[in-house]
Amino acid sequence: MIAPGAMITVDALKVTGGGRMLAMHEGKPVFLWGAIPGERVEARVERVGKGVINASTIAVHSPSPDRRPVAGDWRCGGSVLAHVHYKAQLRLKGQIIEDAFRRIGKMPLPEIPEVIASPEEGYRMRAHVHVRKGRVGFYREGTHDLCDAAATRQLLPSTNAWIAHAQDVLRRDRLDEVSGIQITENIEGDERACHLDLTSGDQWRKCAALADGLVGLSVRAGEDGPMHLVAGTPAVHDVIEVGDASVQLRRDVRAFFQGNRFLVARLVKEVVARVPSGAVVDLYAGGGLVGLSLAAAGASDVTLVEGEPITARDLEANARPYSGRVHVVRRSVEGFLASGGARNADVVVADPPRTGLSTDALDHLLALATPRSVVYVSCDPATLARDAGRLASARYGLSGIIALDLFPNTAHVETVAVFSRT
Repeated sequence: MIAPGAMITVDALKVTGGGRMLAMHEGKPVFLWGAIPGERVEARVERVGKGVINASTIAVHSPSPDRRPVAGDWRCGGSVLAHVHYKAQLRLKGQIIEDAFRRIGKMPLPEIPEVIASPEEGYRMRAHVHVRKGRVGFYREGTHDLCDAAATRQLLPSTNAWIAHAQDVLRRDRLDEVSGIQITENIEGDERACHLDLTSGDQWRKCAALADGLVGLSVRAGEDGPMHLVAGTPAVHDVIEVGDASVQLRRDVRAFFQGNRFLVARLVKEVVARVPSGAVVDLYAGGGLVGLSLAAAGASDVTLVEGEPITARDLEANARPYSGRVHVVRRSVEGFLASGGARNADVVVADPPRTGLSTDALDHLLALATPRSVVYVSCDPATLARDAGRLASARYGLSGIIALDLFPNTAHVETVAVFSRT
């Protein structure tokens, strides 16, 4: 009987969706951290349950040629593929997508999707760092243990310097109510805004020293408490080039935005190139990254749907230059579709959260008679594959797929899939 702490020797077979490798031990699947397919490793069992073993590599008996040395903690900030040479990471992420479509969507792909590469360092524009007893950092994978965000190389040196400054201020001023910091930067890296989460409302006025180096700082005092503006305007600004045109975007520090400064423009280019002419409905439109880029590229009938209040406010402001060509709807995707708001759409663009399209949203989408195409942007291959299976059942065939590595060294991958009505 295998128990936590036991040592086992296994052969890593293939990559799985979370970045672990699949192995087998005494007929049971082993989900293994820190290995590469083809390697024989010695691993320590971390957890056993329901016929599945979770383990972590301790020693490598037959290293893969794709293995490289790791500086720092590979489990910090989700850097679970940092031990794999970067070109091999791209190949593994393509395999993750192919495996999800085959197993979950029951849609075998003709080939492993291409994954567009990113620089590995300084790519991250958005981060949530945690604070514990005056220390600031990321969580180690699967734990609430803090680790050094700088060691992951995901952030710019100037961002790491600001985090170090913030840590000094937190300790000096004994700001023990601060539990987390949301950091947002623009693509150029010359604007940085932050938002603080406080456990209660007593210390927010003492946080002004944290505003050094920021364009703005906001605070929420308590989980459901009031918002306070400490300094400046907590928002950053970007310009996205779309052919001969450009889109100017403002985004609040708390608003969602794609996280990779090197690939955000490429993502827009790949999506815009795959949207055919006609009336477009952009679901989960965010601040307008895709929908407004389509308008800038010449689309004359774009409806942008965003239900999150902070992001929707940014969207309305960003959409003003396109008045008459775009229509902003501040409503949940489910409510919008249920009301028939997309009944005249020729194309639907969807960029849902990691959980994918909700059952209600997908039901309403599949009931529409007019859309010729669905362009689906996804950060989770498993939920994309699940939804792809339902789209296929409604006669939407997969006509194109490409992926972008928005988070190097992590197990995450962004996929753009095009479904065309057959």
